[in-house]
Amino acid sequence: MIKDETVNDLTLAQVVTDLEQDHYNAAFDTPLRPDAFELDDDTKMEHIAKHFAAIMETLGMDLEDDSLRDTPKRVAKMYVKEIFSGLNPANKPKPTLFKNPFNYNQMLVERNIAVFSNCEHHFVPIVGKAHVAYISNGQVIGLSKLNRIVQYCSQRPQVQERLTMQIANMLKEALGTEDVAVIIDAHHHCVSSRGIRDAGSTTLTAEYSGQFLNIETKNEFLKYIG
Repeated sequence: MIKDETVNDLTLAQVVTDLEQDHYNAAFDTPLRPDAFELDDDTKMEHIAKHFAAIMETLGMDLEDDSLRDTPKRVAKMYVKEIFSGLNPANKPKPTLFKNPFNYNQMLVERNIAVFSNCEHHFVPIVGKAHVAYISNGQVIGLSKLNRIVQYCSQRPQVQERLTMQIANMLKEALGTEDVAVIIDAHHHCVSSRGIRDAGSTTLTAEYSGQFLNIETKNEFLKYIG
């Protein structure tokens, strides 16, 4: 009887853990419909161009003008192939990992990685810098892949808090370690170009895990990024 209760308790604990993990994953996933990838890129661009042309016409713009005639197509291509290409998991960067023959066991920091994203509330740019760090658990990642992970997570409609978490979680997944830190310092055009029109402010967000939750390790990282 005691054995059965133990098994049941363990099963219940695992169910609770799974539910908590599902809730955590949902918190940093970009909101997408289940049918988000049923249309191919060409069809998406065709639809977007049509709807953007309607927006321009509603604003009173003359789509017969040479300068404007191809704007809907240009915007559609930009959305699908460039600034929102991170929505498509087919574009997810594949990490290149290397052995760590020097047994380097200190943190590796890459500073000032360019962030170009778009606010999901107003579809205007978020521009700034990301600083990322990790401590190797036996392997190291190609440096350019750190930039590509930041770029991939940025190229979708975003809020900065979620972007920071997505970068950290993708780094942990790629490196197989919890010892990861991410800080983003970004300027939001939804603040500077509309509403309060404050052009001088920036927003800072951070995500620490593993050894970076220790105050000494965190302070070392902060010292390195200035």
